[in-house]
Amino acid sequence: MASDPNHSNPEIDIDIDISTLQVAWVEPPYMVVIHNDSVTTFDFVERLLQSLFKKSSDEAAVIAWVTHTYGKAMVVVRPQSEAEQLARKGIFAARLEGFPLVLTAEPDE
Repeated sequence: MASDPNHSNPEIDIDIDISTLQVAWVEPPYMVVIHNDSVTTFDFVERLLQSLFKKSSDEAAVIAWVTHTYGKAMVVVRPQSEAEQLARKGIFAARLEGFPLVLTAEPDE
């Protein structure tokens, strides 16, 4: 676009109404924690960790072992709403297979 030599550039006046600006909300980080029980199989836990949480086979095996040995293990840290949704999805998948597996979303302190 060619400039018109007969017209000078007008001053640019920017007036921002702060009340209309949107602020990005950053959710606090939450851990998804998997809890041990005496019914859910290692095989199911490892498959769940690989499919839902995208863990490698080795990572899934370690998390399953830590859960079994210490009673619980941290799986991932995500924004609160995502962690809560992942925990619910994991519980739902376990119930579909008849397992009482519990996953919780807890503040990452």
